[in-house]
Amino acid sequence: MIRFDKVGKDYGQKQVLGEVSVAFPGGQITSLIGPNGAGKSTLLMLLARLHKPSRGTLSINGRDIQQWSQRDYAKQVATLRQSPDFNLRLTVQELVAFGRFPYSRGNLTAEDEQIIEQALEFLSLIPLRSAYIDELSGGQRQMAFLAMTIAQQTPYILLDEPLNNLDMPHAVQIMRALRRLCDEQGRTVIMVVHDINFAANYSDHIVAIKQGALHCCGSVQQVINPDQLQDLYGLQFEILQSSRGFVCNYFNPSS
Repeated sequence: MIRFDKVGKDYGQKQVLGEVSVAFPGGQITSLIGPNGAGKSTLLMLLARLHKPSRGTLSINGRDIQQWSQRDYAKQVATLRQSPDFNLRLTVQELVAFGRFPYSRGNLTAEDEQIIEQALEFLSLIPLRSAYIDELSGGQRQMAFLAMTIAQQTPYILLDEPLNNLDMPHAVQIMRALRRLCDEQGRTVIMVVHDINFAANYSDHIVAIKQGALHCCGSVQQVINPDQLQDLYGLQFEILQSSRGFVCNYFNPSS
């Protein structure tokens, strides 16, 4: 269980995140939703320890995350940022191998090789293992970075807009893979997502952030309703539900 206890973040005189208190259940997909500039990515980067909170405490299973060594924390939490900076010319397999760095420090063991192979197979990347990252499509590249994150073998995975700029097939492929990580391996996934329909149909838990504050949180059924979403985004929503899931229609709001 991850907990935020009155966590806030300021940049100079500007408060980006107020005092947020919220819990993220283990073994589930939690989607962070809300308008641009609401503080979703800031919240995620605080948990990733890429930024320090201005106030409050973040904990995993009751332990303050600042108490972990960098190496031990990298064995607990893996983070995939929105636009990974990567200028080296590497193959897919070489990239995925970076996920093992907290364990082997670059000297791959037989166990590392097996885990790398499993991550490639999990995302159907075996045919692309020898392809260079800079020669892949955007969707294929995103899958390769996700495989690297999976290979880190952490209980917690943080993803900042993993569906950004992806076509529908690749977006569905990634969301199905994340669903399997939770259902089959018990991993905890926390992700920032702007597509409310993906959040509604693949998440177990949703946390909504607005203007640096917690707007609402809970199960999909608790959060995905017209009143909550209208107040969050300032748009009118029609929620359609069938045996296959939700459709959140906001495309033609009535005046």
